[in-house]
This record gives sequence, C-alpha cells and structure tokens, in this order.
Amino acid sequence: MKYRQLTKEQFESLHEEFSTFLATQSIDVKEWSTIKNENPNLAENELNLFSDIVWEDVLTKAEYLEHFSKNTINLFKCKSEKISRIVIKVTEEVDLLTENGYNWLLENYNAESVTLYQGEKSYSSERNTEVFDLIEKGSTIVKGDLYNFFSKIIS
Repeated sequence: MKYRQLTKEQFESLHEEFSTFLATQSIDVKEWSTIKNENPNLAENELNLFSDIVWEDVLTKAEYLEHFSKNTINLFKCKSEKISRIVIKVTEEVDLLTENGYNWLLENYNAESVTLYQGEKSYSSERNTEVFDLIEKGSTIVKGDLYNFFSKIIS
C-alpha cells in the first residue's frame, strides 16, 4: 500500500465510487459480501487498492496546503516539480488557531511581531508522497487564498 487506508467515514462517503470500483472488477454486492466473510485478506487488499486510487487522485489535484499552529502558519503551493512555502511567525500573544487570532493577523500582517519567510525546493521524493506526508502531519488541502494573499505581500 502506497498511502494509508481510507477511514470508515471516508469509505462511507465514497460508497458509490467504491461500488463502481468493484464493478470494474466484476464484483457485485453479493460477491463482495462473500469475499469479506470468506477471504478477509482479499477484501483488505481491495480496500487498500481503492484507497490508493482515491489518494492518488486527491493528491494529484491538491495544489495548496495550510498548516496552522498557535504562533505559526505554514502555507504550501505544491507545483509539479517544486514546492513553495511561506512561513508566518507571530511573536505577539495571539493564538492563530482562533478566529480572533486569525483576524488579528490579517489586520496586522505588517506589524513588527509578524515575520514572513518564503522558500522553494524540489521534491526529495515523489510529489504526491511528500504532499501526503504533509497532510498526515496536519496540513489541510485548501484553495490557496491565504497563500496568494501573503505571496503578493512578500513580492
């Protein structure tokens, strides 16, 4: 398995897609039920394969990620060959995990207590594997509004 198996909730939300996936392998509902009961290893392999297919699709489409902590925000733009990163560090007594802290930053991004860093690097392994690793460490896939906002400020 390349990534990780989807959660029960993720499988439930992708029920129709999973049914289609099984149908492409000529497995109907009755046969799937039999496989789950009589050959749990095969069932697990099918779940893993489907999970990898879903993750690969999601990761390929992911262009921006964000990771928030109390005093730092990491913003990522995941290009095909390189990943760009903007780090926002706040030394003010503000919690960026709260709405008030977030709004404070948007209004005070040029304050002395706010430091912006920007960098870019080539992927050290496969792009989607590195994007997945960032997600597993707490990053969230986003549209990129905050990245683009701070990118314009830095430029």
